[in-house]
Amino acid sequence: MSSRRSATAGLISEMARQHQVQYVGTASDDLAHHITRLAGDNVVFDEVEQTLLALQRAGHLSRRDLVHLQARYLREAKP
Repeated sequence: MSSRRSATAGLISEMARQHQVQYVGTASDDLAHHITRLAGDNVVFDEVEQTLLALQRAGHLSRRDLVHLQARYLREAKP
């Protein structure tokens, strides 16, 4: 990822701060990580993507909004 913080990363961070939300991994997260790793798709979310999950789990984002913001974040992080 880019060393410069994107506008979307800032927005996500601010949303988490306003709602006092932070990511806490679950047993299901661990299971999903191991399943994708064993399937050859080692998917690792960074702190911003984990924060998006936390906002969605807390009910502050719909699944659709999460996907939209994650796509926007990843587009901005492209070199």
